[in-house]
Amino acid sequence: MSNPLPAWLRTSLTAVVGPVLACGLALAGLGAWTTQGNAGSPPRLTVTESSVYIRFGETPETAAFFTITNTGGSADRLLSVTSPSVAMQPELSLHRMTDSGAAYRQPAASARIPAHEGLTMSPHGIDVTVRPEGDWHEGERILFTLRFERSKPISLLVTVVRPGRKAD
Repeated sequence: MSNPLPAWLRTSLTAVVGPVLACGLALAGLGAWTTQGNAGSPPRLTVTESSVYIRFGETPETAAFFTITNTGGSADRLLSVTSPSVAMQPELSLHRMTDSGAAYRQPAASARIPAHEGLTMSPHGIDVTVRPEGDWHEGERILFTLRFERSKPISLLVTVVRPGRKAD
């Protein structure tokens, strides 16, 4: 049985099919990358609210809260929080509830900050567990530095407040 295509056309088609398939796969990969939020402008982060609670009773730890707004086109991750005024390294924490209604803290490796949105910490979700060095007083301002996966660190003074209140 003879092939209806001339040899020169078969050779040309063979040479073209590989690059066309490679381009198609690359385009599909870029499309998937874009839909996952990895394309667009870089993250642009600002901390719009922050507070840290006074310790309650004999509890050695307390919590700090930050609202981080991302006006950029790409997501970022909060990796860690530091402060020179703490006895131990602050830790990102998720608050969970048991079936019996008891609350417990679960360490979190990082916190996602979506593009065009942000992250709002709360006592019922993610926050930063802090063990103060000494006693902090209401209205005192404590230095914290937030470190991110892609963005530059942000340092700010955070106001100490009573639990349930926000800084002015």
